[in-house]
Amino acid sequence: MNRIIQVKVIPKAKNPGVFEEDGFLKVKVHSPPEKGKANKEVVESLANYFGIKRSDILLVDGETSQYKTFMIRNS
Repeated sequence: MNRIIQVKVIPKAKNPGVFEEDGFLKVKVHSPPEKGKANKEVVESLANYFGIKRSDILLVDGETSQYKTFMIRNS
């Protein structure tokens, strides 16, 4: 079964990482929010956090928003 998660992204952060807060995940990334750089880094961070492949994470909503929805596929 696939899971849907809500994520708040904080770009250009000094200390990147994934944190749980207020019922959803906060992902801090080094990359700026331009040309998909931050989104790519968010996917990498989530893959490391959940211990899964990057290809199992799909951005389904919020491509240009700070608030994003991802689907995590079963592998």
